[in-house]
Amino acid sequence: MKPIRTERLLLRNWEERDRDLSHQINSDERVMEYFPFRRSRQESDAFMARMQSEIAEHGYGFAVAELASSDQPIGFVGIRNVEPPPGLPAPSIEIGWRLAPEFWGKGYVSEAAQAWLAFAFNDLHVSEVISFTVWNNERSLAVMRRLGMQADPAHDFDHPAVPDTHPHLKRHSLYRLSRESWKKAHVTQA
Repeated sequence: MKPIRTERLLLRNWEERDRDLSHQINSDERVMEYFPFRRSRQESDAFMARMQSEIAEHGYGFAVAELASSDQPIGFVGIRNVEPPPGLPAPSIEIGWRLAPEFWGKGYVSEAAQAWLAFAFNDLHVSEVISFTVWNNERSLAVMRRLGMQADPAHDFDHPAVPDTHPHLKRHSLYRLSRESWKKAHVTQA
């Protein structure tokens, strides 16, 4: 993947030096609050390898977000192909993120996500980007709304990968953003 630069960030493929970050964000109780698992070091390394491979194959994926001023990796933000919830076209493009908690609340996710949306709509020419999270994950839902995504309650779903032992994490809210809506918003802002 060709790295993407924003005002404060560099979005790039995973590197060997990102192993500690991968484990930190995939095992942190606050980061993983809305997931039914915490990853061990071995599982985090496997996650990182999978993300590297997806980026190498497609030219995009859940990429490392790094502070441009210090080269410090802070988490990941990106787009990837996913099997969508029932009733949506397959495959769909999902936008997602996960940052180390000390970098929350600084606008990094929104900044990186806007760059990824521009890539999805302008370079890949996709017609839509989706995102989903546990129904009460207000931090992620707020980001989706800031990005201009719209709730689609008719397609909210119980995530099939969430075990029955975690019923409070099963229900997911779906948000969508069409290329037309994104372009209208960016023409208005220009």
